[in-house]
Amino acid sequence: MVIGAAVGLWAPAVAHPLELAITPVLGLLLYATFLGVPFSAIGRAFRDIRFLAVLLVVNFAVVPVIVFGLSRFVAHDQALLVGVLLVLLTPCVDYVIVFTGLAGGAKERLLAAAPILMLGQMLLPLYLWLFVGPEFIDAVDLAPFLDAFLLLIVLPLAAAGLTQYAAARTRAGRALSDTVQSAMVPLMMLTLAVVVASQIAGVGRQLPALLATIPLYAAFAVIMIPVGLVAGRAARLDVARTRAVVFSGATRNSLVVLPLALALPATFALAPLAVVTQTLVELIAMVVFVRLVPRFVPVRQRP
Repeated sequence: MVIGAAVGLWAPAVAHPLELAITPVLGLLLYATFLGVPFSAIGRAFRDIRFLAVLLVVNFAVVPVIVFGLSRFVAHDQALLVGVLLVLLTPCVDYVIVFTGLAGGAKERLLAAAPILMLGQMLLPLYLWLFVGPEFIDAVDLAPFLDAFLLLIVLPLAAAGLTQYAAARTRAGRALSDTVQSAMVPLMMLTLAVVVASQIAGVGRQLPALLATIPLYAAFAVIMIPVGLVAGRAARLDVARTRAVVFSGATRNSLVVLPLALALPATFALAPLAVVTQTLVELIAMVVFVRLVPRFVPVRQRP
């Protein structure tokens, strides 16, 4: 992130080329992420109806109510409001899996839920219609969301499945699988560097306006800890699945939603910067969550 900020501020001309690189780099990161979870485990997780139901209720029923309340603090600025809504109304389907695994959560079940969560994000126009107004819907192009689903979920998932199939049968396949999995951390670093470098100059220019979003993003992360805990316990989920619910509720789809924000008309130029600001706040929160969530959901808990 520091390197990306330095590059973006020193050479602002790199912003546009690096914006084009966000999707390919993120696709590679998701490929490495998906490759780390056996597909047999994904199949079992997909049959966990209770866990999937809790995820859907938290992300598409509870979160919108919380986001509506928080977004009223920036409702006076429509571009800022749209950016906040775009990022907070869309659950994460990428690095949340990594952070969930680091905290001892059920990453394979969260991975299985990723396509469903991505499809659920098609409700976004409805939320925007309710929270911003019907006149805004005409400015929203859903094509970037469809592209994101195909390029960032379907394609990496299929590639990971083929790689696992090859790894079980050939030495070359095993070598490829090992190499890609060992590259997960560098790919995460590269993704964050590219995103920050492409947007940091704009963030710097609009910093006074964007400062208003930082306490909102921090408050959202804090609020979602008890929400996830209550939801997991109410559904009698075990420790790993409860931790996964907490992470899924708190972590947002900032990287995948960024192309959608960038596709908005020029009058909404502040929206993608609000999305990137959330990424910077959230990554700090995730480092804290990895240590904090296991304390709130200790192993001694019973389902």
